[in-house]
Amino acid sequence: QSLTQQKLLTWLSVLECVEVFAEMGTARVWGKMSRWTIIVLIQLAKAILRLLLLLRYRAGIQTSPPIVPLNREQQQPLHPQGIEDNCSEKDQTYVGKRSSRVVRSLQSTPSLQSRHWGSPQQREELQSRRAEEMNQPPTPLGLQATIAESLYITCPLLHLLSLGVWGQRLWKPWILSAVVDISSLSLMSNLKDLNRRERVELRRRTLLLLYYLLRSPFYDRYSEGWILHLLRLLTDHVPGVGFVTRPLMDYLPVWQKIYFYNW
Repeated sequence: QSLTQQKLLTWLSVLECVEVFAEMGTARVWGKMSRWTIIVLIQLAKAILRLLLLLRYRAGIQTSPPIVPLNREQQQPLHPQGIEDNCSEKDQTYVGKRSSRVVRSLQSTPSLQSRHWGSPQQREELQSRRAEEMNQPPTPLGLQATIAESLYITCPLLHLLSLGVWGQRLWKPWILSAVVDISSLSLMSNLKDLNRRERVELRRRTLLLLYYLLRSPFYDRYSEGWILHLLRLLTDHVPGVGFVTRPLMDYLPVWQKIYFYNW
């Protein structure tokens, strides 16, 4: 990746980390109108950054979060530096005479924090496979897949525009957003040879379609009653569940109204 592309990914990650706080803080300090203003500005900035990555830098299917968090367990060395310098490859493992099983020798045992309970060969194979998966270049997207990814990127802006035109209580914004999301996934369904990171991202987007059950007006007219009824049944008939379901019932209306958590 070029330095400019890395900066775009960094700014995009920062926006995704602070957008909920920015929305709630703006609503608390300046009111509802300012809240919608900051929502529009942040979503517009995110769409511009994602379109730049897609169209100019050919970033392919973009994940969320844009920068994959560092897994420190995967980054730990197989052997501590001192042991690696003092022990030969032969001394680091022991092969059983009857079972032919490879085990780590006591001399090459790492510290408890970096200890891996498999054989060194398994650890090396696992690290190399994960490193290869992380370093795979994005799959080149054709015209159809590029249109699908562009639809996914611009869906929040289309939804905001429809809310401004029709309001929050009508079905048109809900239907428009659902059609755009489903269309994007349908156009992506024919893609082959995707790497593991991209396949995980498409599965995540598919599961996020369940959020439409929690979005107004569907939630206000259908889901709310069924969800609260189910939570009350669990609270009344399953011992110990009330510690979780009671706070959930109190928090669900607040959570449902927070824009970024659902859209």
